[in-house]
Amino acid sequence: MANSKSAKKRILVAERNRVRNQAVKTRVKTMAKKVLSTIEVKDVEAAKVALSVAYKEFDKAVSKGILKKNTASRKKARLAAKVNSLVSSL
Repeated sequence: MANSKSAKKRILVAERNRVRNQAVKTRVKTMAKKVLSTIEVKDVEAAKVALSVAYKEFDKAVSKGILKKNTASRKKARLAAKVNSLVSSL
């Protein structure tokens, strides 16, 4: 257990950051799932809207340092490819 005042503070700060980071990661995953669910229903317009919202969440996570830039780019590209395949199939 922490003995010094600064070590105790770091424990509190680390926990606060962990909770915030987890919330952002959960929000990103939820938005990605919404895109996939609209693709399952074959709703093109809703998929495009959900994709733009997901892009925004990915970019926010990158700017806060929660996701790495390449990870977010890869996930965004995969979602976009699925939406584009839906658009081209209809």
